[in-house]
Amino acid sequence: MMPDNVALFATIILLLPMVYFLLAAPAFLLVRLDIPQVAQLLRAMFSGYFLTVKIAGIIGMVAVALAGRLLLALGIGVVAALADVSRQWFLREMDARISDRDAGVTDATRRLRRLHWGGMASNAIQLAVIVLCIPDIAIVPT
Repeated sequence: MMPDNVALFATIILLLPMVYFLLAAPAFLLVRLDIPQVAQLLRAMFSGYFLTVKIAGIIGMVAVALAGRLLLALGIGVVAALADVSRQWFLREMDARISDRDAGVTDATRRLRRLHWGGMASNAIQLAVIVLCIPDIAIVPT
């Protein structure tokens, strides 16, 4: 069994923003989201995370496809597409919750916090799936 360096490097590059988000996002659990600057920083972190995963996924997908691992390229492409769709949805929802908070809706901050938890859970699930697949990804199929 030979290691597939291209697939392994593409996977690691995809994991980097996921691990960063896994470590950075919980810090926002320690601050209040009714502070406008904190909510905007959280929104910017989500935006940057999803954009980075999308770009890393596209690069990884192309590299792995050129190496001939089309099924793996499809899997990485799904992660990139999910990041793109998630970014649009999360930012739209965050903007709505922030607008609600600014308008005085009483549970807007709680709903924003729920979005935060959902984003962290989504990232953790994707990260776990990719890490569990590394043994299958790292070996060249024979």
